[in-house]
Parts: sequence; structure tokens; C-alpha cells
Amino acid sequence: MLDIRIGQGIDVHAFGDGDHVMLGGVRVPHDRGVLAHSDGDVVLHALCDALLGALALGDIGTHFPPSDPQWQGADSRRFLRHCAQLLRERGWRLGNADVTVICERPKVGPHADAMRALIAQDLDVARDAISIKATTSERLGFTGRGEGIAAQAVCLLLRA
Repeated sequence: MLDIRIGQGIDVHAFGDGDHVMLGGVRVPHDRGVLAHSDGDVVLHALCDALLGALALGDIGTHFPPSDPQWQGADSRRFLRHCAQLLRERGWRLGNADVTVICERPKVGPHADAMRALIAQDLDVARDAISIKATTSERLGFTGRGEGIAAQAVCLLLRA
């Protein structure tokens, strides 16, 4: 019998002042930034929540509370590496992860391969185990009005 776990995560950030957004560890030029305690990387935050959910270890806010000043402006790759360590310590490995970014802008496609490479490196998996894609919300809702950005992630864990 195969020992597997599935996790899913969602993250949302409003746009604010700035000239870029962090997506999957990549600095993506944009005419807005995001309002966030850390660097506001919706891709990595959703993925961390998916990994933590599959491990039944709560969510990203439990591990990195926004009330704790040490995480102000933090690089979200630190959060992802923490999740990778938790996987190893508990005898799990990532089978695959699939992330969808929801926004009208910025365009995600030109940066997806760089995101995949960084995430694969941090999770110690092959790049083809990581999928990054994007969709718009057809100008509906807060993402459609250009007020913010969202991401959804799902992951499959396998017993190491």
C-alpha cells in the first residue's frame, strides 16, 4: 500500500506601493508591490501551506506569525526551506507540486521556469516535479480589478 498525503494551500495579497512582486522566489517587475508582513510571495506562501497541511502541521502563520517582527520583510524562501526540513524530519518527500497564480498582471509565464528551478532546489526535487502556471479571473473580483494577487497550490507527499 502506497503511503501518500495531499495538501492544498491558498494565499492572497493586496497590491500596494512598489515596483515588483516576489513570485516563487523570483523578483518580477511590476508597477505595484504587495502589502505583506514578509516579502508577500503568494506562490511560496500557498505552497508552504500545502506542504504544512499535508503534514498536518498547521499553516504558515503558525510557523511564522505575522505578529513576530523577525519575519518583517523576510524572504519567503526561508519559509519553504523550513517546510523542506520538516518533510525530511518526518520521513516524507515531495512527489510533485502544482501552483496556479491568479492575477491580471504581472505576466507569470516568462518567469515560471526560474520559479520552478528555485522551488525545486529548495525542496530537493527535480524541476519537473514543480508546476507553475497562471490564470486571470476574467477581470472579475479583486484580482480582476487589479487590486491584488492570489495563488493556489496542491502537493503530493510520498513516504521517503
